[in-house]
Amino acid sequence: MLAVYRGETPDQVPFFLDLSHWFYERNRIPFDLSKALREPDWPLIEYHKKTGAGFYIPNLISYFDVEFAEDVRAETKKETTPARTQITWRIETPLGCIERRRQWEEQSYSWGISHWGVETPRDLRVLGYALSRMSFVGRFERYLAWKNACGDLGVLYMPLGYSAMGHLLNYWMGIERTMYAAADMPGVLHEVVDSVNQNLLDCLDVLCRSPAEVIILGDNFSSSVQPPRFFREWSAGFYAEAFRRISAAGKSSAVHVDGLLKGLLGEFSRLGCDAIDAVTPAPMGDLTPRQCREEAGPRMILSGGVPPTAWLEETIDSEFDRAVIEWLETRALSPRLIAAAGDQVPPGAPEKRIERMRELVEKYGAY
Repeated sequence: MLAVYRGETPDQVPFFLDLSHWFYERNRIPFDLSKALREPDWPLIEYHKKTGAGFYIPNLISYFDVEFAEDVRAETKKETTPARTQITWRIETPLGCIERRRQWEEQSYSWGISHWGVETPRDLRVLGYALSRMSFVGRFERYLAWKNACGDLGVLYMPLGYSAMGHLLNYWMGIERTMYAAADMPGVLHEVVDSVNQNLLDCLDVLCRSPAEVIILGDNFSSSVQPPRFFREWSAGFYAEAFRRISAAGKSSAVHVDGLLKGLLGEFSRLGCDAIDAVTPAPMGDLTPRQCREEAGPRMILSGGVPPTAWLEETIDSEFDRAVIEWLETRALSPRLIAAAGDQVPPGAPEKRIERMRELVEKYGAY
């Protein structure tokens, strides 16, 4: 993978997977959004070693601590009753308080959003007040512990997390309310987005002093949610500055784009992004593997390639093989390629598909 980031042509396409959600569901291991993962997850790492899948990012990890301003109180509370398990995040500021909630969904093995925390301009300013006054302390000993645990198995990415717009879309407002806010109160929204993003750049400066080779950002991007025009107004400035700082620190940048791709690949390429993570081609995405490369251009790394539908039990083996091979064939257009899942290997995928993908990469991914 590092050879690909350096612009070199490796002996074969690197093979990396995010197996965390699949692994936890398969082994009925609960994961808790109310607290960060700090120690290496040895069973997950050992499973990656067993399957020969490269390791690059664990879920829920944080290699830095966040401290709120003295006049901001932030608390997270987890409650379990016979009817449900719920997590509440509450923020209190001099401007007021807001809270959001998520509820455990056993069927999907995930935390569904049961209550958005921001509904009014006042709520939005409360969030902006809290998130624009955070300070950050690197905890890179955690990163080194994970890196040592992985050894030669992987290249650990350093995650920053969401930008301001990502916090609104995914944590506090949701897509519909955020879009209405962009139309109905753009002044307040810009005030909040710009101040929070400026604070997040302070966090990025801390991460740029870390031992990581790759820093990953992203808002779970999809061009259906942040199409190019929206992206250019609300997010592009932050990402352009982030890529500049990452490059100046001698590191590489990656952005997590796990939805529709058309328009966004070109936007990130023009801004100087080094890699797109979780690239999901058709049929779940809106571009074929070749079209992904054509829009991204030859310089930007594309990491992903196998959409979640191809992993499912009901998909025949030949269709899974075709998805992997079509992705690998784009290496003829550019060696800036990593074979991975389009986002994560989904829960319920047959275990044999993981081994099969490694075999296909070894057979069809050589240069």
